[in-house]
Amino acid sequence: MMSNPQQQIVDAAIVSRRSIRAFLPTPVAREDIEAILEVSARAPSGTNTQPWKVTVLTGSAKQRLSDAIMAVYQDKEAVGAHTEEYAYYPRQWKSPFIERRRKVGWDLYALLGLTREDKAGMASQHGRNYQFFDAPVGLIFTIDRVLEQGSWLDYGMFLQNIMVAARGRGLDTCPQAAFTQFHRIIAEELGLPENETVVCGMALGFADLEKIENSLVTERAPLTDFVRFAE
Repeated sequence: MMSNPQQQIVDAAIVSRRSIRAFLPTPVAREDIEAILEVSARAPSGTNTQPWKVTVLTGSAKQRLSDAIMAVYQDKEAVGAHTEEYAYYPRQWKSPFIERRRKVGWDLYALLGLTREDKAGMASQHGRNYQFFDAPVGLIFTIDRVLEQGSWLDYGMFLQNIMVAARGRGLDTCPQAAFTQFHRIIAEELGLPENETVVCGMALGFADLEKIENSLVTERAPLTDFVRFAE
């Protein structure tokens, strides 16, 4: 079946989406941010509950949050008191998931010249999450605690819409579960109501394509690994 121009545009936006870990300082216009979020809110949600809440951070507001988190992240004694409010990863890893996790991690570290013994270097690279990888825009996503697993599935579609809509405008993103560890700091800095919990963060901006870490292209399993046709 021949593809049409519309299909090519949509497919290109999806396929070109990558987790970018170094951004240019080039500002993103507020009208572009608003347009991305508005179109992304067309994501489906059970009985139209629309479970998403977004805080957009730029300039000094973004810097204050980054500074508050980094102050704790770099304190070996204080950081242990901060744990995730929900389990993002499995408590017990198994194949093939653990192999995929290890591969993407070591592929990134290899590009950056980080060895297994360089714990400080790896910690420093992980800490760049909390600076939104120098992106001009940081997004923090929250959800009401009363909502259940179905709403979290809906939320994922909203997040994907943002990332694809950003690509359609020549922008890049990096979704960041790393922020969940510091949900208490985020809640205090952003004045979040008690009923909201942090889902994740996201960096948004223009990729710095000269940085080696942005050359990483992660692998995807072939269809035969995860699809079966029942007739």
